[in-house]
Amino acid sequence: MKVNFSFICESNITTVGGTESVVHYLTFHPLFYLLNPHLCVEFACSLSACISEAHGSCPVLECWFMKEKVSGGLSGGPNQDKSLLYVHKHADSHRAESHDAPLEVNPDRLYFVTDPAATLCHRSLNPRRGSSNKPMCEINPLHPQPSTLELAVPLTEPALSPIYLHADWLSTALQSFDKTMSISAITRAPTGTKEHDVILTLTTKTVLVQSRLGAPVLLDCSFWADPSSPLTGTGFAVEWRYQFRGDGRLVLAYDGKSDRLSHTGEEGATLDFEALHGRGNASLILQEAKVHHSGIYICSVYLPYLQAQVAMELQVVEPPSLSIHPSPLPLTAQGQTINIQCEASGFAPLSLDLHWEFKGADGNTKVLGSGSLSSHRQLWDGTYTQSSRLELDTADLGRAGEVACVGVHPGGTRRVSVEINLIGFSSPSIEDSMAMVGVALVLYGLIKLVSWSFSGSGNNKTSLHFPLWLLWCDHESFNVYEIRQRTSFVSSLTLFRIRRGSYATKGKMKHTWNL
Repeated sequence: MKVNFSFICESNITTVGGTESVVHYLTFHPLFYLLNPHLCVEFACSLSACISEAHGSCPVLECWFMKEKVSGGLSGGPNQDKSLLYVHKHADSHRAESHDAPLEVNPDRLYFVTDPAATLCHRSLNPRRGSSNKPMCEINPLHPQPSTLELAVPLTEPALSPIYLHADWLSTALQSFDKTMSISAITRAPTGTKEHDVILTLTTKTVLVQSRLGAPVLLDCSFWADPSSPLTGTGFAVEWRYQFRGDGRLVLAYDGKSDRLSHTGEEGATLDFEALHGRGNASLILQEAKVHHSGIYICSVYLPYLQAQVAMELQVVEPPSLSIHPSPLPLTAQGQTINIQCEASGFAPLSLDLHWEFKGADGNTKVLGSGSLSSHRQLWDGTYTQSSRLELDTADLGRAGEVACVGVHPGGTRRVSVEINLIGFSSPSIEDSMAMVGVALVLYGLIKLVSWSFSGSGNNKTSLHFPLWLLWCDHESFNVYEIRQRTSFVSSLTLFRIRRGSYATKGKMKHTWNL
């Protein structure tokens, strides 16, 4: 009898117009499951999560309920209570289960939340048992009111009955235990009850984004609105704002009710309008990342009387380009000082650690310090440049090695090196000694030639006997020629060859000519 492991997972694909339920049937052969359990888990988005979704259960969220501050007096710290959120996809699940409040939690701070979109059931909000990393959750009381933002004013219709607003509203902000996702949820409960319904959720999966200079950037932001709520029938509005070191500006504003882009304060910033209306995808698209794009971006979604927002950070990171001057380095005598300069250009942000290193012929590396650093200069594209000047004392260095300039930057570590060669480091080598011997022979021959020429110029009958030494050499050997002239008109040419200190006679030729 053949038995397969089958699992059924139900998930919701949510749009602005409603929610569509999709059922996934996952079937595994038992042998395949035993041999590859991790593949089954990965394919099924984890077996436990699949079973949990099939039963409509979600993790219990531990939150802090922030009390409203009473006016007057000095505040002595945050006034908050520990609370629990029991989240389910279906309202019937709350009635089928009974929950006892832990001793440390006030029973008034137990909330039963129905989330048809299962946004609050995401696996990143459910850490492993025993893990110290837990999601962050904060609950604040909310009082719906018409927005004063020009973009959202048309959403509030005068004929809309405010009776629906007479209820207990909560605004919940959550961040996943791995800091990769943030959620803002607005819930509503009839006055005096603890059973809340999710009316609006706003989610981002790009809490922190790093991008290279000039690359396209996508800042994720998606929302879900309860189609059964009377607040979702009059449209929505989306706004993107930018903040950096106290400076803020409007990046983009879109009126979903009239389907128009009311403001664009950043060149190259846009939305995917088809995905916005079809799936609630309000992600911001930057065509080309620039240095001034680094900062905090806030995505806000407006419904009549309601507003939810999430924040994310964009870091435009570009590593430096390094160069050394002069390159190559000139030959330097041992003990002299060399001035070397390293220039780092085209990097962002400002944080850069420039230092020097020397790697000797033996392979050992020595840190030489940061040298004399210049101040930062900003280029036309917003990137920065900085230089370091090093006075290198060659007294403690070997005969040869490599000097490197190293730049440590958030975008990566860069290094550039140049070789250094020192002269006069040790005693003369064999080749140097041979060269000095050859020079001495030439000087000796010239001196003898001059002296004998002057001494024999007064008497032609006197025998003339003087040597003339000619020298020719290469890197392997030295060739010495001796030319002797006598009155017998016989000239002899003797060739000697010295190779690394040896002395040998290569040959001898005789010629006779008339003076």
